[in-house]
Amino acid sequence: MNKFFFGLGMLVVVAAFLALWISLPWQGVVIIAVGLALWMVFTRRGRQTWSVTRVGLSTLRQRIGSSSVVVIGIAGVVGVLVAMLAMSDGFSATLQSAGNDRTAIVLRGGSQAELNSVMDRDSANVVMQAPGVRKDAQGRPTASGEIVVVANLPMKGDPNSDANVPIRGVSDAVWGLRDQVRITQGRKFKPGLRELIVGEGARKQFEGLDVGKELRLAGQTWTVVGVFASGDVLESELWGDTQSVASAYRRGSSVQSITVLLDSPQAFDTFKAALVSDPRIKVDVTTTKEYFGKQSEGLTKVLRIVGIVVGAIMAVGAVFGALNTMFAAIAARSREIATLRAIGFRGIPVVVSVMLETMLLALIGGAIGAGIVWAIFNGYTASTLGANFSQVVFQFKVSPALLWTGLKWALAIGFIGGLFPAVRAARVPVTTALREL
Repeated sequence: MNKFFFGLGMLVVVAAFLALWISLPWQGVVIIAVGLALWMVFTRRGRQTWSVTRVGLSTLRQRIGSSSVVVIGIAGVVGVLVAMLAMSDGFSATLQSAGNDRTAIVLRGGSQAELNSVMDRDSANVVMQAPGVRKDAQGRPTASGEIVVVANLPMKGDPNSDANVPIRGVSDAVWGLRDQVRITQGRKFKPGLRELIVGEGARKQFEGLDVGKELRLAGQTWTVVGVFASGDVLESELWGDTQSVASAYRRGSSVQSITVLLDSPQAFDTFKAALVSDPRIKVDVTTTKEYFGKQSEGLTKVLRIVGIVVGAIMAVGAVFGALNTMFAAIAARSREIATLRAIGFRGIPVVVSVMLETMLLALIGGAIGAGIVWAIFNGYTASTLGANFSQVVFQFKVSPALLWTGLKWALAIGFIGGLFPAVRAARVPVTTALREL
């Protein structure tokens, strides 16, 4: 019965630690580390702890094989976790950076994305003339009626593997709407002509998108006349004149969305209220920041869940590896630990020293895993299917917050992996330990 309650108490300790550790900011960890260091310097038991820890660390060279199991296992956990979260954050950041509070996007009511929306020319004119839309020097609304279609193009490095690329038809007003877009090669397309400019991301992912190349799309020949950069999801697209794209893909005079520049972020409520209350149209109105944020939610959640689940499964294996390693280390040092206890060392220094050793190995493994992911994946360009079933080019984003998350996981594994061997070492009767080989 005593063993049952002891085991239950240990599980409660682990659960309480994990609950506290998850919510603990880095400042809290620094405070704990400083407090532990001061305790080891200024108290008798703290100095005893340091003495036992120093002896244990001095034997790591003799236990390099078993210790490397802990380090490598935890490095793998942290590497996979941080890589998956970096993919999630990079994808989300790429989509969300395309939006802001100064512009609004209007879709047909009930549409979830541009591909599902269709608006006739009269409805588009009502939207563009709504209050709150900024006018240019000639009194024209700064608004772009746009079409998004999807085409198949061969991927770079594998001409036999096609993937979807979005082609966006835009109006001349788009340059005032999306001031983050800049031409890096060639020139802008000319209205009325079958000319395209391509995003930097799309050019890196697909064949035949260099300036001067010709593409066969919708039975028509298109010429690539420029390359643009925007630092967001728009770099995954090809742009052409709205009427030229609509004509090639037989869309008539309809558009799928209207993006407008507002007089100010505060003008959004007025703009939305006017459109929602207009009986001539039925539309959904959001800021572009909110729109692109929603487009990234689904895949971002999936990537984070997959990363955490895979990381948790690997973490269980790493915990067992740490347990085996530390139990073996304790068994090899049983006489040494028993002798220390016999000459006056208490159980607390033994427990803390074993856990410090395990968490140090965990910290080394976590730093290696996080460092490798940062060196390889930070800024790494990849692509995946977006909400419109076309390729979205994005970069992995290994932020300091993600590196800290990885290290927290590593230290949590080290805590759990060292706790049970440490408590066992402190609970074994001295006489029993002295008789063990």
